[in-house]
Amino acid sequence: MAKVSIVMGSDSDMPVMAKAAQTLEELGIPCEMRIISAHREPDIFFDYAKTAKERGIKVIIAGAGMAAHLPGMCAALFPLPVIGIPMHTTSLGGRDSLYSIVQMPSGIPVATVAINGGVNAALLAAKILAVSDDALLSCLEDYSKKLMEQVKAKDERLQETGYAGYGK
Repeated sequence: MAKVSIVMGSDSDMPVMAKAAQTLEELGIPCEMRIISAHREPDIFFDYAKTAKERGIKVIIAGAGMAAHLPGMCAALFPLPVIGIPMHTTSLGGRDSLYSIVQMPSGIPVATVAINGGVNAALLAAKILAVSDDALLSCLEDYSKKLMEQVKAKDERLQETGYAGYGK
């Protein structure tokens, strides 16, 4: 059964949201993914958000661009954590999305990651779940070790090749 729900208003958000799903899968966290427009199909959206807890969802990751209402509306209807991913937009580079998501009114919090931050949204969801799951916490610690090893390997390569030969 899914613990995290990933929702987006448009399939144009799929490349970013797929990174969130892949990261959750890598950590062994079951998730569901939906395309639901809060503006174009409000009844379907309301049903989705109001029944998420009953379906066993512990965290919602909601991606949105421009006016970016989806994360805030999820937070208004879903009583557990919501993580918003502001999408890059052509008009304002995603700043419009970012501002819309982080400027939620008092009482309706949405944790917000970087523009197009699908991986970090998944990691934040995992950390929220790991508060009560020692096995998941261990997976996250292993994930951090893997990141550290990748940086060490890159530095070793730099030391061997120098900056001029690094990219060749």
